[in-house]
Amino acid sequence: MRIRALGVIEDAVVELSPGFTAVTGETGAGKTMVVTSLGLLLGGRADAALVRVGAKAAVVEGRIAVDERSPAAVRAEEAGAELDDGALLISRTISAEGRSRAHVGGRSVPVGLLGELADELVAVHGQTDQQGLLRPARQRHALDRYAGAAVAGPLEKYTAAYRRLRTVAGELDELTTRARERAQEADLLRFGLDEIAGVEPLPGEDAELAAEAERLGHAEALASAATAAHTALAGNPEDLEGVDAATLVAGAHRALEAVRAHDPALAALADRIGEVGILLSDAAGELAGYADDLDADPRRLAAVEERRAALTQLTRKYGDTIADVLAWAEQGATRLTELDGDDERIGELTAERDALRAELGRLAQVLSDARTEAARRFADAVTAELAELAMPHARVSFAVRQTEAAEETAGIEVGGRSVQYGPHGADEVELLLAPHPGAPPRPIAKGASGGELSRVMLAVEVVFAGSAPVPTYLFDEVDAGVGGKAAVEIGRRLAKLARSAQVVVVTHLPQVAAFADRHLVVEKTNDGSVTRSGVQAMEGEDRVRELSRMLAGQEDSQLARAHAEELLETARAAR
Repeated sequence: MRIRALGVIEDAVVELSPGFTAVTGETGAGKTMVVTSLGLLLGGRADAALVRVGAKAAVVEGRIAVDERSPAAVRAEEAGAELDDGALLISRTISAEGRSRAHVGGRSVPVGLLGELADELVAVHGQTDQQGLLRPARQRHALDRYAGAAVAGPLEKYTAAYRRLRTVAGELDELTTRARERAQEADLLRFGLDEIAGVEPLPGEDAELAAEAERLGHAEALASAATAAHTALAGNPEDLEGVDAATLVAGAHRALEAVRAHDPALAALADRIGEVGILLSDAAGELAGYADDLDADPRRLAAVEERRAALTQLTRKYGDTIADVLAWAEQGATRLTELDGDDERIGELTAERDALRAELGRLAQVLSDARTEAARRFADAVTAELAELAMPHARVSFAVRQTEAAEETAGIEVGGRSVQYGPHGADEVELLLAPHPGAPPRPIAKGASGGELSRVMLAVEVVFAGSAPVPTYLFDEVDAGVGGKAAVEIGRRLAKLARSAQVVVVTHLPQVAAFADRHLVVEKTNDGSVTRSGVQAMEGEDRVRELSRMLAGQEDSQLARAHAEELLETARAAR
């Protein structure tokens, strides 16, 4: 991390080792600014009071190594961030006016995203800031990982059944809540289909009837016109002197036929006139037949108009043409079949829902039993750890319980009761602490003082080591109120935890610092600020001198130096 203009720190770089890093220094030197800086990178609350006097803004930048397949890397990339050679670059800026900005992987992001990443990256245990295992959801998740296959197998089956139940319940709710609308739709469809079936329209019938009505409505005029045209073409048999077109064309044809042998051109015209004569005769015959067949019956016209009126009723409601009406009827029949089948579908879904709820109840009981057994083993292990951390009378336990459902239909049956449930089972898991005999177990955030809480969390993290998937742990004042053998045990357990994760500890105890793989010292300059050179890695003789200072306040005390070397040797032997 690089820290600029934050509290007493003017400009400093803190490089943490992969294992156990101890941060020490004189009181007021700025050790807690390391915790504060990391908290800011993890989305902690910004406060203008943190900005160094005279500076425009405080800036904290961090480079965190992540697996590109980890949830944190995936979430960051979803927000537009890019990894830098397997590392995630995070920065947080706080202006002197209190405004805050955050950047992840070169992209400006909401501060809330840092909090999301924090859950996967770092567990912070400090005097005023507790994250990670203080959250019931993380406690349950950690307990499940601690339980191993006893929970993993049933939980996988439970999760699959829970997802299916959500799908079934959603579909069932959709069907039942819209039952009235579906019934109304079905009634309208039945009415329309019955109305169409009663008329029995035929494809194209509307156009045919329109043409017939037009013909019947003008029957007299049509008959008169056909008769007149026939007379003009073929003549009137009663009019012996009348001249008609057929007679005139026949005379013309005879005149040309008489001389056609003398001129081919005239012969061709004679043939054409002969064809005209044939066409005139055909047309005259059809006109005579048309006039004879024309039905001027008013009763037929009335029947046609009545039928057209019935068809018009259908086209007014169901389509512009009879073809559209028939298409509507086909679609309506299909939809009505679907609606009529909903009742059967509701029955099927109801049966499946009840079966899934019963299965969830059975699996939830299996999960609860496995968690209860794992919680007992966990409580015994953590209590044993606390006995070595100057809390010999403290007891830790897990409360694994269920909450009764407000309505029986809203829960699943577990242990003969209808209880609330969620995607991870029906259990509410909470870590409890009884700090001394006679004290009632309370949630760990409320059952311990700041120093005790850090030790409790250390014991918890040691037991959970390898189970909780957090790569970095930071402890502030984990050694508050202890010393001697208990301090050595704290250092030993921090070193043990560091075998499976990165551990950063701000401490004032040399017994703890001696177990660190990397020892950083925060030192102020003469003007009271911490500069880039003010965070030094202690090695060899320098580390012995720092431990001597922490032991006796005197870097050159021979007794303190001997004790410091003994502590380092004890730590090396323990590792």
